[in-house]
Amino acid sequence: MDDDYVVFLCELMSGVGRITARRMFGGHGLYHEGRMVALVAEGRLYLKTDASTRAAFEAAGSNPFVYAGKGKPVTMSYWLAPDEALDDPALMRPWAQRAVEAAARAAQAPAPSPVGARVRATAETGPCRGVVCRGRPQAGSCRSGARRRCALRP
Repeated sequence: MDDDYVVFLCELMSGVGRITARRMFGGHGLYHEGRMVALVAEGRLYLKTDASTRAAFEAAGSNPFVYAGKGKPVTMSYWLAPDEALDDPALMRPWAQRAVEAAARAAQAPAPSPVGARVRATAETGPCRGVVCRGRPQAGSCRSGARRRCALRP
C-alpha cells in the first residue's frame, strides 16, 4: 500500500485532531489519541462505527469491512467511508467525528471476559476462586492447598 495515500488520509481526517498511522496486517490502522478510528485495507478507508453511528453509514450506501476468518467471513465494526468525503476535508470531518466518538464509546465499554477466565475471589468462591472445585465444593474435592481456608468447603 502506498504510504503517501495513508499520509493523505491522515491529513484528510485531521479536522478532528491529530491522526497517526501504524502498519498492521498488510494495511494500516489510523489512530486518534491512541484509539483506532479507521482501517486502511486494500487501498480503501474504513471508519469505526457502533450502534449509534452505523445507520448513517448504511444510509450513505457504505459496507462493512469483512475478512475471511477460520472457515467463515468475519464482519468488523469498520465501514467504508463515503466516496464524496474522500475528496474534501470539510465533508470528511463529520464522518471522522463519528468514528472518533464510536472509538471513545468502545473504550468505555467493559471488555468481554476471555473464555475460561478465572472468577474473582470472593467470600463465596474462597481463596482458590472456585477454579479447582468450579464453585461446587465437595468433601475432599479441594486440591488448591487452601482447603483449610476455603469458604466453600463443606
